[in-house]
Amino acid sequence: MKNVSIVVSTRPEIIKMAPVIRALQKSKIQLIFVHCGQHYDYNMSQQFIEELELPSPDYQYKVKAHSQGAQTARIMTHMERLLKKTSPALVLVEGDTNGVLATALAAVKLGTPVGHVEAGLRSFDLRMPEEHNRRLTDHVSTYLFAPTETAEKNLKRENVWGKIYVTGNTVIDAVIQHLSIAEKKSKILENIHFESFALATAHRAENVDNLTVLKNFMETFAEAPIPVIYPMHPRTKKRLQQNRIYTKIKKSENIQILPPVGYLDFLVLMKKCEMIVTDSGGIQEEATASCIRKPVLVIRLSTERPEAVKSGFAEIVGTEKHRILDAMKRTLKQRKKLPRKSPYGDGNAAEKIAKIIKEELAG
Repeated sequence: MKNVSIVVSTRPEIIKMAPVIRALQKSKIQLIFVHCGQHYDYNMSQQFIEELELPSPDYQYKVKAHSQGAQTARIMTHMERLLKKTSPALVLVEGDTNGVLATALAAVKLGTPVGHVEAGLRSFDLRMPEEHNRRLTDHVSTYLFAPTETAEKNLKRENVWGKIYVTGNTVIDAVIQHLSIAEKKSKILENIHFESFALATAHRAENVDNLTVLKNFMETFAEAPIPVIYPMHPRTKKRLQQNRIYTKIKKSENIQILPPVGYLDFLVLMKKCEMIVTDSGGIQEEATASCIRKPVLVIRLSTERPEAVKSGFAEIVGTEKHRILDAMKRTLKQRKKLPRKSPYGDGNAAEKIAKIIKEELAG
């Protein structure tokens, strides 16, 4: 059997592909592991690879670009050259980043089949670069691994050409596989100033590149009814510094800013916190894992994870300060009972994907 090329570009992709890498190795499928370079610094990527005890990438690039288009083009150039050299039977990508789209396009242009893990997600918000990336990737993929029936319906509605399989989401596999390791290895709680806290993240371009929204978030965290632990994305820190807000926020007694934390540390913070306030998509899924089960306030106008909302784990609260604060107060006061079962599967998604790939490539 020919090689399968697994390509990642950011830390969420590394996390979600980790169970797939293990499942493919278990199935004796030969792998080429590639980091195409969208998140190129140690804290944002290599740290995660080491923590999850994954093999070092066979090939990796560092792509610095000042625009979405330039970044996508540079990754395409690298990946076209690499795919010509390695000739995999299948290229496997995950999610909705520029690296995912660039890799998928490079593969298709060379006639190499693409498998898209986490296919079919839709926010229906075209301001988001991720929405363009995932839609385009779905429409050039040969195999579409949809995490839920909702995602499958989205794909069928758009008449995608590839084969659709509902597998569950590998992010649940990752949480289940790694939480016990995290609780043994992580020492993050020794550095946390608060016994009870909310965990916050904010990094999306449509939020942090909008000064009004960014200020809303910072004021919200400073005035929150519970202390806020805030691992800060480099993009967010840069925007705060550019607008001369960072020093003031760092002095707030209600906010503890952390540098980007490793995945194992983040799992422990999710397990320990009272609630999560985020604009991340993946965190909305992780919070539903049976071993985490935390309420999530989504500080966006839409979500491509409607299952988290429908099941009661997540609530879309927008980007205005008063709405976020009201939701935080309500969440603390009501303490509603969350479902025992995740809408994103039982933790066996990666094994299902590996089995499908083995059968398809053998056929």
